Amino acid sequence: MFKRMFRYYDYSIIIAILCLCAIGLVMIYSASMVTSVTRYDVPYDYFYNRQKAWLVVAFLFFFLTMILPYRIYLKIIPYGIVTIVAALIFLFVLGHTAGNAKSWFQLGPANLQPAEFAKLGITMYLAMVLSKRQEYINNFRQAFLGPIGLTLFILGLVLAQPDFGTAMLIGVIAAAVMSCSGINLKSFFKLVRFGLALVLVGLPIGKLTGYVSEERLSRFTGASDPFKHAEDAGYQLVNSYLAIGSGGVKGLGLGESIQKYGYLPESHTDFIMAVIAEELGFFGVAVVLLLLFFIVAKTLLLAKKCDDPFGSLICVGIGTMIGIQAFVNLGGLTGLIPITGVPLPFISYGGSSLVLLMISMGMVVNISMFVNYRKDKKQTNSQQQKLTATKGNSVPLNPNV
Repeated sequence: MFKRMFRYYDYSIIIAILCLCAIGLVMIYSASMVTSVTRYDVPYDYFYNRQKAWLVVAFLFFFLTMILPYRIYLKIIPYGIVTIVAALIFLFVLGHTAGNAKSWFQLGPANLQPAEFAKLGITMYLAMVLSKRQEYINNFRQAFLGPIGLTLFILGLVLAQPDFGTAMLIGVIAAAVMSCSGINLKSFFKLVRFGLALVLVGLPIGKLTGYVSEERLSRFTGASDPFKHAEDAGYQLVNSYLAIGSGGVKGLGLGESIQKYGYLPESHTDFIMAVIAEELGFFGVAVVLLLLFFIVAKTLLLAKKCDDPFGSLICVGIGTMIGIQAFVNLGGLTGLIPITGVPLPFISYGGSSLVLLMISMGMVVNISMFVNYRKDKKQTNSQQQKLTATKGNSVPLNPNV
């Protein structure tokens, strides 16, 4: 059975994931070795060793989700979404505060971020619900009001931490899954109008309640004119520009970054691509971007090939999650959009993010196995039918002629 399963896996996705994880581990070692000692007062290989440990855990989950039939999650999803909601609520009581946000549970030496798992949780929940409502998917009230209500509740819990970056990602993922659920153009525009109405209502409320504060708005001024605000709001972006610019085409060489010596905050997390640009140059950045693009493209193409709406929508959500997360991270460090604190998939330091990504990609690889198996089975059945038809139409020879 296992031999037959492993025959149909898409190994190109697995190889791309392994390459990204290997690059990430090397760059975390390089980017964090100085700040580990000077800023955090820990050994120079502290973050490198922790990421190695998380990689072992992440690959165990990857292998598990890779071999488990993805439709088994239909029985687990309701319990999973309740657990995620409960964890987000309990954060306000038991959560660990860091960087003005109460987003983590501190479990001994490890930190767990429930909002990261909410991204996958909302993908799985919407895929389950909308795949079961295909018969009336264009009835907006009947098909979408319940899922939208739960999505908004989870968004509210994440925003209250506060974690605007993750909340934005959850919103985009949910919008992508709903938009690809099989709705017609009329229902799609209803979704768009509903989303715009929420934004138009939410912004004034955020301003009145103080959630949209001057500190948060300063991220926009920092992104629009970082050199004017180089001492405060634009500090990170200016140093990111310096790292990217000094790397050039070939880079300064692995381990030779200057900006990681305390000039570039969060050099091993949010701004790790700036260090890659400085040390490995254009070619290093291009390799990472091509690998990320390959994974996203393969996942979305798999969504198109999958005949099962549940599996297809899972791929849409996971492909969107990785793609939009990469865009937001790279957009922040290049000044295209305000900095939101979103890590670069598979590359940035972070246990919760890495485990979530590997679980997600394990599901994608499992779906690829079933898609390839069904395709092979159809081809085999088609060949057998042609062979049977040929035999049936053949005229037997008359031995007396």
